[in-house]
Amino acid sequence: MTDSAPTPAHEPAHAPAAPTLLGPAEIRDLAEMLGVNPTKKLGQNFVIDGNTVRRIVKVAAVQPGETVVEVGPGLGSLTLGILEAGAEVVAVEIDDRLAEQLPLTVRLMQPAARLTVIRADALKIAELPGEPTRLVANLPYNVSVPVLLHLLEHFPSIRAGVVMVQAEVGERLAAAPGSKIYGSPSVKAAWYGRFRTAGKVSRQVFWPVPNVDSILIAFERRTEELESEELRLATFALVDGAFQQRRKMLRQSLSTVLGDSNQATAVLTKAGIDPTERGEQLTVDDFLTIARAWTSS
Repeated sequence: MTDSAPTPAHEPAHAPAAPTLLGPAEIRDLAEMLGVNPTKKLGQNFVIDGNTVRRIVKVAAVQPGETVVEVGPGLGSLTLGILEAGAEVVAVEIDDRLAEQLPLTVRLMQPAARLTVIRADALKIAELPGEPTRLVANLPYNVSVPVLLHLLEHFPSIRAGVVMVQAEVGERLAAAPGSKIYGSPSVKAAWYGRFRTAGKVSRQVFWPVPNVDSILIAFERRTEELESEELRLATFALVDGAFQQRRKMLRQSLSTVLGDSNQATAVLTKAGIDPTERGEQLTVDDFLTIARAWTSS
């Protein structure tokens, strides 16, 4: 096991000798020992139920020997579950105290496990060791979509995964065109691959208990990138414009991005898209078609 943080002189008070997962008592002891009070600012809600941890790992189809990236490992509940399945974990943690403690917790409970801790803001990382092929994480609620899209943009080695997010956010990520919750996150996620809901998660498996429901979102990346980086940026700019003014016709909602209403109409017509359509009706391929017409004009 490797880590990028010094090992503090703390050990979980209730940790059993045999490798296992953290339970509620161990998690609370660790938090008290480290002086960690879970904060809304960092979106910290720690999973305290081993069955839920193993369920997430199973849904994610974690394989022995592969490298998994985890964002926001916290006190290590899910980390230990992923390691228990035989994978190597690259954990990205922004909280210094948690980043320092995690290697020791893992070393105590699963001595042979392979762990690398990166002490950093997940929204700012541009490289990771080991080219992880899977993302498995209980994402901080307040930055879940930006973190997910950042990782997919910067780490093409990530081919699949499961993230636990706020239910409302997750359902939006997996929404299909035409639904009431379909929006910018839905289209941007679809750029990278196929997203689906994979089951609700009870509030009672968290400490502290959140005031929102959670959901598992599974994804599989496209076998080939949809298009160039230039066209991705153009497509995302169009998506942002279309959903900033929901329910407006595209010729209106895209007028700021494309110049004015007349230019928007011209680009949409060139792309074969009805200017009176609304963004909620368009697929990611439709937005890409508009981007191609825009950048080639």
